[in-house]
Amino acid sequence: MELDFERCYRAVDSRDQRFDGWFYTGVTSTGIYCRPSCPATTPKRQNVRFFPSAAAAQGAGLRACRRCRPDAAPGSPQWDVRADVVGRAMRLIADGVVDRDGVPGLAARLGYTERHLHRMLRAELGAGPLALARAQRAQTARILIETTGLGLAEVAFAAGFGSVRQFNDTVREVYGATPSELRVSRGGRRAVGGAGTITLRLAYRPPLHAGALLDFLALRALPGVEEVRDGAYHRGLRLPHGPGTVSLTPADGHVAATLRLADMRDLAPAVARCRRLLDLDADPVAVDATLAADPTLAPAVEAEPGVRLPHAVDGFEMAVRAITTQQISLRSARTTLTHLLAATTTPPVDHEVDGEVDLQNGGQPHDRPWGLRAFPTAEEVLSVGDTAFRMPGARRETIRAVARAVADGSLDLAPGGDREEAVRRLTALPGVGPWTAGYVAMRALGDPDVLLPTDLGVRRGAAALGLPDDPKTLNAYADRWRPWRSYAVIRLWRAA
Repeated sequence: MELDFERCYRAVDSRDQRFDGWFYTGVTSTGIYCRPSCPATTPKRQNVRFFPSAAAAQGAGLRACRRCRPDAAPGSPQWDVRADVVGRAMRLIADGVVDRDGVPGLAARLGYTERHLHRMLRAELGAGPLALARAQRAQTARILIETTGLGLAEVAFAAGFGSVRQFNDTVREVYGATPSELRVSRGGRRAVGGAGTITLRLAYRPPLHAGALLDFLALRALPGVEEVRDGAYHRGLRLPHGPGTVSLTPADGHVAATLRLADMRDLAPAVARCRRLLDLDADPVAVDATLAADPTLAPAVEAEPGVRLPHAVDGFEMAVRAITTQQISLRSARTTLTHLLAATTTPPVDHEVDGEVDLQNGGQPHDRPWGLRAFPTAEEVLSVGDTAFRMPGARRETIRAVARAVADGSLDLAPGGDREEAVRRLTALPGVGPWTAGYVAMRALGDPDVLLPTDLGVRRGAAALGLPDDPKTLNAYADRWRPWRSYAVIRLWRAA
């Protein structure tokens, strides 16, 4: 990736936080790298290098600034937007695929050789998949060191390191301090929330319209899986190594996240999925600028800047929701899905033992918002009888067809899935039309440029704003919203 020196230096000189995560500033005179908005004195031009990733800066022998913490910056928005191999690879690395399956597993998921994948990532990010995964492990380790009471050996393996020695060397190299020194720098603060609990801040690029996010999620919340209460969103998670729950509370400049995990190795994928769910890596200024160029949408953008596109923590869940919602209201779909949930076997994800939450032993779920379950797996949905589906038989069989395709691996609805291929495979299934496939692409696969011109809410919102509500005419009109038509859909739903 080519970085224009003058543009990057101006962003650093103005401490523009919109560029955090887009690139990293290496200061050769001090041996550190920072986010563009670092409050330290602007370094001299001759002492500055710019890097497309934290891993590239680390590869150049620089350590992370302990003042601005560049590893905690929002991710580059292009990795959520881009549908090419590099974008898919970055989403999979963030989800911990390299830690679980190694580089061969990542390459197999993407359909490329390891060598070619390494070459593409080096060209774009200045670092290969192992270095990118190592940078993520270092960040996970720092979070665990500073926010939990886990022993340092436990932290090492929970963060994905293969040995304690590798963990010590990496932390010392990246942060310029030993793990013990990082823990001391925490100031002796007690870890909050008991065993298995981590509280951290998820950064984002302002503005963020928190009300729109919570309204959207509350309207679609499934009892027992998720809820919006007291200005926070709570839900159960299914993670690679076990269950978990999360509470997400939007605040000024960040989203406060409290995670309860059965296995600490799931911290990085849990954080990645929560960031995707709330669209925290988006560039709202770029999105709003494009939509506000349309005089019809400009007043809505001015009144509500920073409206995000809520994604999903589970692609299969989003597909089932989309199919269930075909031709019925959200309220009716929620009732139908609640009945399906009652027929599956997924238990609540945590239990109370001696006044604390024990994520690994039996017990009864308590009345705090942590007794939440993950959405059923494809295999669980396939195991229930016809009576669990309160819907027409054709729709029931469509859900089963999608479940079979997900279960056998022929349909990939994970963040790193090929969007075009997923849509093609979805629409080949009986009962899946353009609306359903588009909805899944928009929310499960994160496609930022999907329009749903036949959607009743979209048409009502268009009419409310004085836009054409005929699907064909609206589709042609919406070309001016590219490449952010998915965000326009969210605004039309709000207008409706």
